[in-house]
Amino acid sequence: MLDAGKTETLLEVNNIEVIYNHVILVLKGVSLAVPKGGITALLGGNGAGKTTTLKAISNLLHSERGEVTKGSILYRGERVQDLDPAALVKLGVIQVMEGRHCFEHLTVEENLLTGAYTRTDTGAIAADLDMVYTYFPRLKERRRSQAGYTSGGEQQMVAIGRALMSKPETILLDEPSMGLAPQLVEQIFEIVKAVNEKEGVTFLLAEQNTNVALRYAHYGYILESGRVVMDGPAKDLRENPDVKEFYLGMSDEGRKSFRDVRSYRRRKRWLA
Repeated sequence: MLDAGKTETLLEVNNIEVIYNHVILVLKGVSLAVPKGGITALLGGNGAGKTTTLKAISNLLHSERGEVTKGSILYRGERVQDLDPAALVKLGVIQVMEGRHCFEHLTVEENLLTGAYTRTDTGAIAADLDMVYTYFPRLKERRRSQAGYTSGGEQQMVAIGRALMSKPETILLDEPSMGLAPQLVEQIFEIVKAVNEKEGVTFLLAEQNTNVALRYAHYGYILESGRVVMDGPAKDLRENPDVKEFYLGMSDEGRKSFRDVRSYRRRKRWLA
């Protein structure tokens, strides 16, 4: 288990605001810290601001007419919010986008090798490809297949494997469970856990599936309407009655439907 008190902070997001099209305020003072070697979960429903937070970190907002207008983003203690995405990749920060975004006309192996495009240590690339195939044996079976003809789960594996081929220090993983069957979701998260533990890769993952995310993460942040409303160690969030009732669909009486939840006793930190 990661001991946050003895681990250095690798990534810091300090009170950032994000505006789209110069008028739409999406993030309203989001702060979070990602410890080196940990799995940190960014949780919340659709539209809470999870993807925008990841894109703010990886500096992909400009293509969508968005910008960070307040606050700071630090990586290894250095301000990085003004760096272009390619410079962040060289620092070891890789984002796996929601929806996989594989190159459909390329084979699975060709997709994986695109992740090593910026590398010059050609002798180690083959070894890392074998490493990816060790985590994703299904991809080795399908390595000659066009990525566009693989399943959604296989494409998610390709996207994560492609990120690993760049030798990342930190992976920003956006909605890895989206569109996948429960069995595949568990498989993907088991691989994330293994990569974290064996390769030392730090993860910040945005996820709507609160239940599975909190079982694999070390620490979690819950976003609502562009604000962090709750955070804490994952094991504490799993046992929090508000989280259990509103996000896990459970209460002291057992499992409940969201339709049956009449009130949510949010302890909104910005009102404290």
